[in-house]
Amino acid sequence: MTTRGEMWQAEILRLLRQNHAPVKAYQVLATLRKIHGKLAPTTIYRALSALQERGRVHRVESLNAFIACQSRRDKQPSILSICNECGSVEESVAPDLLNDLSNVIGETGFSPKRHVVELHGTCASCNSRKAQA
Repeated sequence: MTTRGEMWQAEILRLLRQNHAPVKAYQVLATLRKIHGKLAPTTIYRALSALQERGRVHRVESLNAFIACQSRRDKQPSILSICNECGSVEESVAPDLLNDLSNVIGETGFSPKRHVVELHGTCASCNSRKAQA
């Protein structure tokens, strides 16, 4: 039997997968209010938090927004490449790089709990359009 929380999680995940750019929590809220009427922001934040814990969505820290996980490797730390031109986000996984980063930082006595690696630049599509112009 599906709980109410799981229902919201599924709906939010579907919504995030339909978008090719990161979506802010209040944009999710506004979209779902059009469908379901009155809805509390805490409902959205709880569902997003649960999806993050399950490795189904990523919070794009620099944009204060969320995207659906693109990788098939659940709960693997990801590297997010964010295009400043079109807003698209590509997800890459480089476990060795992130392990090396943890080891280097660990030498200072710091204990990392999670990795957030975001790179801002221009995606291949936008670079191609610029080259053709």
